[in-house]
Parts: sequence; C-alpha cells; structure tokens
Amino acid sequence: MLLVPGDPLNPRRVDPHFAPQAAAARELGITVARIDHDALDRLDEAVAGVPMGDDAVYRGWMMSAEEYSMMAKALDARGVTLRTNGEEYRVAHELPGWYEALRPLTPESAWTDGLDLPGLDALADHLGGGPAVLRDFVKSMKHYWDEAAFIPDVADRAAVRRVAERFLELRGDAFTGGFVLRRFEEFTGAEARTWWIGGRCALVTPHPDTPDQLPGGLDLVEVEPLVANLSLPFVTVDLVRRTDGAWRMVELGDGQVSDWPASGDPADLIKALF
Repeated sequence: MLLVPGDPLNPRRVDPHFAPQAAAARELGITVARIDHDALDRLDEAVAGVPMGDDAVYRGWMMSAEEYSMMAKALDARGVTLRTNGEEYRVAHELPGWYEALRPLTPESAWTDGLDLPGLDALADHLGGGPAVLRDFVKSMKHYWDEAAFIPDVADRAAVRRVAERFLELRGDAFTGGFVLRRFEEFTGAEARTWWIGGRCALVTPHPDTPDQLPGGLDLVEVEPLVANLSLPFVTVDLVRRTDGAWRMVELGDGQVSDWPASGDPADLIKALF
C-alpha cells in the first residue's frame, strides 16, 4: 500500500504534489490511502482513512523523527506496518545517524547536542579554520547562503555566531537536533539524486532543484558498500562532483520524504518500490 498526504483544502483528495505518484500506483493495482498530514498531533484522526492490515510505504512531506514514530505506532494499531520503522527513519533523516557510515565520502562534520550557541566554538575548534556550512540535523538554509549557511572562516567566531543566529531566526520551531558545521568543499555541476531500496541503487535521477540536469559519469563503486552497510529500507543519496573530480556525498535522506524531480516519470519510482 502507498500512503500519501491528503489535500489540505480537500482531504478527500490526494495532495496535488503527490497526485502523479498516487495515480501511477493505482494504475499498477496498488492500494493508495491518504494521511492527514495536518492532523499529526491527532494521530487516530490522521490515519483514520488507512485500510486495516497491510504493509505500506509512505511518500509525503517531511516530518520529524518523533512524528514519524508516532505515526508508525498509530498505523501499527491498525495492523499496518511501514516498511521503514521509526528508528530507521531517524537514522536516515538526521545527519548524525548516517555520518559515520558515509564519512569517507562526505565533508567533515561536527555537531552540538541541542540548541547550543556557545557549543559552536568547540565545533569551530574541531574544524580548525577555513570555510564551512552551517545546518541542523536535517536541513540547511542554502537558499539564504550568505546570511544563514556559508561561513567564510570558522576562525571568525563573530561570523559563526551571526550566521547561526540568522539560521535560527529562519528555521524557527523547525530547528532539529543541534547545530552542524560541515567543512566547505568546492563542487562543480549539478547534483544527482540516487534512490536506494534494500541497500541497492534502484534509480538515478536529477536533483529536484535542477530537474533538467543529470550529471554524467556517476561512479557508485565506493558509495554502494557504505550505503548497503547502513541496512536501511529506502533512502536517497545526493552526489555531486568535487572540483578535483571526486564524487562526494552531499546528503542522505529517508526516501519516503525525498522529493521526486519534476522531469521524472513517477511510475519509475512506484515500480521500483513495489
């Protein structure tokens, strides 16, 4: 069964963003059920439209690890088992869950435990100097690059604090986990989004931010064993070429809440999943 968000304006319909995936699933004979994403604080109501007793994959909007675990428990009470359990979702969704496993192929990172502005000094000491990118456990503010993401030199503690304060202002209540400083690496070209099911790469697509640009020459030889060792049911890995030619892993995310590029055929994703 495929679970998708309902349309906030008309809960009897699928959210328009996920309607093409729902339609593709129905064409393949897969049951589609709606989750009321706006009622996640009232879980019995949120999952009331899900049929009893079936296994399921969620494709929808991002939610916190806590929200996901609560949804999984509410579905379990209806006899519905999500392919990805709550702990697996947290590992994929939050950077500390996957960083060590993918450390050889991703920028050096360090993080605080919680909203700890003074703790940023220790992160800066760990990196030692030079440019870095600030984010939290699940998201950067890359669309506010100069004011809330990029730090030209972490030795400039005033700049670190200024970027962090602006980041907090923009993230607000969505701030998750702690601050993360990632060593800046110079990349070139568009990112590729790779889709992994059961530890194997099932699909390679453009990144949703650049849906008409799929980089060539993608090499997964080093990536594949590291992702496989995480033993996660369904994840995405975003890859981009560094200026020295090496392929680098920018992000790993839970595949259920990773966006599908507008240029892709949603049937390809549904067929791979089911």
